[in-house]
Amino acid sequence: MPAELSKPVASVSPWREAWRRFKRHRLAYWSLWLLGLMILAVIFGPMVYKVGINDVDLQARLASPSWKHPFGTDDLGRDILARVLYGGRISLAVGFAAMAMAIIVGVVIGAIAGMAKGWVDAALMWVTDLFLSLPQLPLLLLLIFLFREPLKQAFGLEAGIFILIVLVIGGFRWMPVARLVRAQFFSLREKEFVEAARALGASPARQVVRHILPNALGPVIVAATIDIAAAIIAESTLSFLGLGFPPDIPTWGRILYDSRDYMDLALHWAIFPGMAIFLTVLTINFIGDGLRDALDPRKVM
Repeated sequence: MPAELSKPVASVSPWREAWRRFKRHRLAYWSLWLLGLMILAVIFGPMVYKVGINDVDLQARLASPSWKHPFGTDDLGRDILARVLYGGRISLAVGFAAMAMAIIVGVVIGAIAGMAKGWVDAALMWVTDLFLSLPQLPLLLLLIFLFREPLKQAFGLEAGIFILIVLVIGGFRWMPVARLVRAQFFSLREKEFVEAARALGASPARQVVRHILPNALGPVIVAATIDIAAAIIAESTLSFLGLGFPPDIPTWGRILYDSRDYMDLALHWAIFPGMAIFLTVLTINFIGDGLRDALDPRKVM
């Protein structure tokens, strides 16, 4: 036998193969880099660009972009670049925290419904369908109006509003994840490897943790990227409607809300936070497309 045929073939892990396939999706790959740079900018940018987010300079109010103020200033002379960098921390933190909540709740409910049969599955899906049928935006506004002050008094202004927005947005984003996980569990629990584990005496919890859930993570990861983008847009919408963070705590949506009356005088005030939202959501959607293709073995890349 030739020596090259006798060499053992190195096995490639499924995640390494998925990463190789993901890199072939050029839009997704470069979107991941761009999103990473944006995250680094909002984390470390305020440490480098040491301009206060609420420093008022009335002589420079509504100034156009310049070397002194790269993104210009608002109606009080506050530096927009400093506020966009600081607001990015909050907007991205809300997006990732709400995504984590939606994924955890959706995976738990979907896994229980997918493994159970009879009235448990029916009851959980009834609750899921009930939440899907609710008008989300009016309920978001109502819940924020009702619980804003109690949470502010309990946790402080910024932390209270952050917790409330994350709970409200995450509480209305878990339903598609639950239905997706349930469908995956219905398909996987009848596979041969799960039947073999069951025949060897594996408990239902072990079947879920070791065999079913790892094989259902692909669609869940793709759904997570969609939830991040949706949460950022939802937070921006609430802030734009004046029900998010107060004016002295800027987020991208809040900066857009404050600029609404000055579009004809200072268009830059709205352009830069709007572009931040646009680029973040666009890159996350491209990353989701790349993950969908990379984690689907039926697609040839």
